[in-house]
Amino acid sequence: MIRRLTILCCFLTITMASLAAAQVPNLFITSDRCMACHNGLITPDGRDASIGIGWRSSMMANSARDPSWQAAIRREALVHPTASALIQNECGACHMPMHRFQANAEGKQGEVFVHLPLASDVTPQSLMAADGVSCTVCHQIGSERLGEEESFTAGFEMDTSTGEGERKVYGPYDVDQGRQRLMQSASRFVPAKGEHIQSSELCATCHTLITHALDDNGDVVGELPEQTPYLEWKHSAYAGEKSCQTCHMPEVEGAMQVSSVLGPFREQVSRHVFRGGNLLMPRILNAHRQELAVQAFPQELQATADQTIQNLTTSTASLEVTFAQVSDGVLEAELAITNLAGHKLPTAYPSRRVWVHFTVLDRDGNTLFESGRFNADGSIEGNDNDADAALFEPHYDQISRPDQVQIYEPILADPSGAVTTVLLSASSYAKDNRLLPKGFDKATAEEFVAVHGAAHDDADFVGSGDRIGYRVATGGAQGPLTVQAELWYQPIGYRWAHNLGDEQADEIERFIGYYKEMADSSAVVLVSTRAVAE
Repeated sequence: MIRRLTILCCFLTITMASLAAAQVPNLFITSDRCMACHNGLITPDGRDASIGIGWRSSMMANSARDPSWQAAIRREALVHPTASALIQNECGACHMPMHRFQANAEGKQGEVFVHLPLASDVTPQSLMAADGVSCTVCHQIGSERLGEEESFTAGFEMDTSTGEGERKVYGPYDVDQGRQRLMQSASRFVPAKGEHIQSSELCATCHTLITHALDDNGDVVGELPEQTPYLEWKHSAYAGEKSCQTCHMPEVEGAMQVSSVLGPFREQVSRHVFRGGNLLMPRILNAHRQELAVQAFPQELQATADQTIQNLTTSTASLEVTFAQVSDGVLEAELAITNLAGHKLPTAYPSRRVWVHFTVLDRDGNTLFESGRFNADGSIEGNDNDADAALFEPHYDQISRPDQVQIYEPILADPSGAVTTVLLSASSYAKDNRLLPKGFDKATAEEFVAVHGAAHDDADFVGSGDRIGYRVATGGAQGPLTVQAELWYQPIGYRWAHNLGDEQADEIERFIGYYKEMADSSAVVLVSTRAVAE
């Protein structure tokens, strides 16, 4: 959010005034213009793969409507009031990109709060603000400096000088002159081939986010790699084999049109579904459509939620009981957890967590031991952080008590070492034991993607996953005993929602209400297993 603040301020002061004096073109169009031709698209097996419909129920389309983001940015501005304008400008770069970049090109700062609620005012700027990460954002990004640190935190290059009617939008295909003229006439943009549009480096521009910790005066006192899925992927075995788009924009099998108006049939068409891990937000957006100015239809948002859960429960992790035995009144068991994703699990925004729910049952089905039960309020039983915001669960190699829970998560700390969920107060990780992807070497990992806490020295915590032991006194219970294990995932942890309430604002109160309303369904079992111990 506050990336390169000093440089940005100097640049805006020196150059934006001259840009404003010149005739600044309209840099973007909203998605409705694109949908006119990029809907009504059918796969060879008769399924709808419309680009516009797939996109508008995604979190890309709803990045500005996301009530958790609205609450979070309001809280950041309240905690750091002297930096409010810079926070809005920087955070808007990824969540309200069309409004922000148009404003910057005109010599102004991007604003967030004047557009909240999004349905209150209908102006060209408000429409661009509400349209989130829209078509003419990603497809206008140039190939310059992609993958370099300068491109991170929304540091991508975009042409701001070419006039309307001549601006390029990039796609993966060659387009003949006739269809170029057709699209130019309909959209005022000229299609051009750009292979970088299918690269992980394109995604990295917003999904590699470096934030800066601020003191009470708004001065920078530290730096935090807040989101790094691209860098995690780059340090894994998947780099060079699969891109972000491979999983998050899966290709249609066979040839299909990408335009319903004279569109030729293309191979390897990417679905614009942006498959991710936020199972909670599509349901919140659906339940509060009017209040959040949601454009996607209810069935589209439901489909997105269902597809998200399906992907999470089939493609993210595996779990196995590798050992289970009772001896001298003690059950010993070992779990092997494998991360199947191309980055850490979980990754990206640090509110996300994965944990183990482990249960031992006697021969009659009675519970002898339980660790990591999910509660209806969104908390985890036994988790120190959910009970006390100043504490957190360490990484465990072995668990022997019910109040010990293996949680794979990032825990942020401010410059004093205190645990925090205020992003612009955080300068380090007190803990980061998120499951590593295949091929990830924690010994050679750069600081931006390093393992922090006890997991760094855990020999069983390696690239591809973790092994964890359980040692449980059986109390003389008659066997055979059953060991059950579940791996749970939650996109917004209990503390990340409830800590927002430290500050008072409409956006904060509203989101906490939404969270409480859906807390009991805010998490999902990724995978489960069981074994019998004699």
